[in-house]
This record gives sequence, C-alpha cells and structure tokens, in this order.
Amino acid sequence: MHLGFFAIYAGPDQVMTVTSGLASLVGLLLIFWNKVVAVFARILGRFQRSEVNSSTPPAQGQASKSTPEKTS
Repeated sequence: MHLGFFAIYAGPDQVMTVTSGLASLVGLLLIFWNKVVAVFARILGRFQRSEVNSSTPPAQGQASKSTPEKTS
C-alpha cells in the first residue's frame, strides 16, 4: 500500500472540524447581516455619482431644484 494516500485522506474527524468552523462564520455573518449590507452599500455609494453634486445645468423648461417655482 502506498503511504502517499494517507497524506491526502480527509476523514470525518478532519472534515467535521472544518465544516463546523465554516458554519460558525456563516452564522456570525447572518447575525450581523444588516450591518454587513450597510457597509457594502456605503462603499458602493461612494462610487455612485451623486445627482446633487452634478455640474450639469437643468434642461430648458425645467426649474432648478434649489429654487422653488412661484405660483400666483
């Protein structure tokens, strides 16, 4: 019998500890899921172009958002 096969053997005693650790990490991720999503949204929000900070003037016939239209 080749001893090299024992080096790549993954029995239940090794596999169960790895899957238990992965399950713990997934559980922590699910507990704090809303905070994780908020962090990613904040990161992605920095790369999104803001409509308020755009330097393009409003189209002809449209009022600027900063000045309200007067109706009399």
